Amino acid sequence: MVKKQTLPPILDWADRGQFVAGVDEVGRGPLAGPVVAAAVILDPNKPIDGLMDSKKISEKRREVLAVEIKEKAIAWAISRVDVDEIDRINILQASLKAMTIAVSELKQQPDFVMIDGNKIPADLNIKAEAVVKGDDRVACISAASIIAKVARDHEMIEMENIYPGYGLAKHKGYPTKVHIEALQKLGVTEIHRRTFGPVKKVLAIS
Repeated sequence: MVKKQTLPPILDWADRGQFVAGVDEVGRGPLAGPVVAAAVILDPNKPIDGLMDSKKISEKRREVLAVEIKEKAIAWAISRVDVDEIDRINILQASLKAMTIAVSELKQQPDFVMIDGNKIPADLNIKAEAVVKGDDRVACISAASIIAKVARDHEMIEMENIYPGYGLAKHKGYPTKVHIEALQKLGVTEIHRRTFGPVKKVLAIS
């Protein structure tokens, strides 16, 4: 049996500047709703326990951490790119755009940006590093992951009231069996991504 390789945490930020922002996005996979990104500059004098990939934390714990992050961070910002633009420029470019906007909206501009994944937005104009699995290795990226996830989840819960029957509050727009069956029964709404396969399929036969 091949032992799964684990990536070490990245700890030494000394050469990256005084203000290091972590950036992450959520919502690339769903069939509905925006893609949301966040940027966070943590305060080294105000540590936060339990930061990790938002997907590995319970919803209740994410809510608590999101409040703590916003209270203790030097700066934080959340941005979103809507469905129309996702369909126009594709989900990857929409994700990168959301990240760029989040960084630009920080009240304290960073000296360096650490981005979850393997791509750096072309329009960032700040020194940056892409970190694979960064949301589980770099605290400021973990923090961005958490507040972005909480913000998007809240929005999808609100969308449940506007578009009932799709189960948005539960699956947050992801392509679950329940969601796809609802699409086939109820049709495509304004918040569905028309360029995504299951949505395109429903549109083609409607």
